[in-house]
Amino acid sequence: MGVVVSLDEKKNTTGSVQPLVDLTKADMGRVNELILSKAGSDVEMIPEVANHLISSGGKRLRPMITLAAARMFGYQGDGHVKLATSVEFMHTATLLHDDVVDESDLRRGKSTARMIWGNQASVLVGDFLLGQAFKMMVDVGSLDALDVLATSASIIAEGEVMQLAAAKNLETTEDEYLAVIKAKTAALFSAAAEVGPIIAAASRTDRQALRSYGLNLGLAFQLVDDALDYGGNAKDLGKNTGDDFREGKITLPVVLTYRRGTSEERHFWKEALENGANDDKGLEKAKGLMTLYGALNDTIQRARHFGGIARDALAPLDRSPEKDALLEVIDFCISRVN
Repeated sequence: MGVVVSLDEKKNTTGSVQPLVDLTKADMGRVNELILSKAGSDVEMIPEVANHLISSGGKRLRPMITLAAARMFGYQGDGHVKLATSVEFMHTATLLHDDVVDESDLRRGKSTARMIWGNQASVLVGDFLLGQAFKMMVDVGSLDALDVLATSASIIAEGEVMQLAAAKNLETTEDEYLAVIKAKTAALFSAAAEVGPIIAAASRTDRQALRSYGLNLGLAFQLVDDALDYGGNAKDLGKNTGDDFREGKITLPVVLTYRRGTSEERHFWKEALENGANDDKGLEKAKGLMTLYGALNDTIQRARHFGGIARDALAPLDRSPEKDALLEVIDFCISRVN
């Protein structure tokens, strides 16, 4: 049941992360230096494991958002560099933990840290990075920023537990799934955006605008990833396509297809995701069913909806290069499906 999955009728190439990269280039140079410094340790395995993931080629979108959000409101200090590094360390720690929980073998085309050093080392180095992140937050001296990032760390952990509870549960509803990704993915995007105006002493309204922007961007980002796993390519996704299917993950395309299918088709999904009948032939059938029921296109429509909310969150703010770059990021995240 081989199919070519078309995720959109019209190719959209307007989105780009390059304006954000260009605007934050100098500050990101300082972030990268701080990353290398704070990932260091006399315990040899810690920098080995940390640098394996840190150097694996991610775009570092979250810390760039922190930097741009601070500059948008005229921030002139260096606290945004420490907070951006904290955000990146939190993200890296969650990836190390995620790969253990998900039993993942590959990330961004490379063997995961757990496959090289083992589960214990991955978890403990993730904990080390979280500790370093919180030390940098304290160094900045903003209780509000510390509160926002600490709260997001708790929410992310809750999201992991929620996902574990819903693992391979095909009765998961769309609302339940959105609650998981709101915690697991969107919470850190939201915190990364909000701490910028916090340290720039911007108004509460400005904080709320950036918080909403980050939250909804994060939801859109994850939903696009969900669709790419079945209809994209490894380059866009940063991992092998079909990994969610092979790992038995319940994502929105699965939720929609399962609910819209026949009893026979629902039996297929149970065999594939609950009982491990998830070979390449099964993956092709899964893609075909998603196409039949429009699940991938509907997932992208959900992503566009949240992208629109993110765009509206920034609408009242004064025009600036940083605002323009953050708006471009929304289009970039969604245009990855084309």
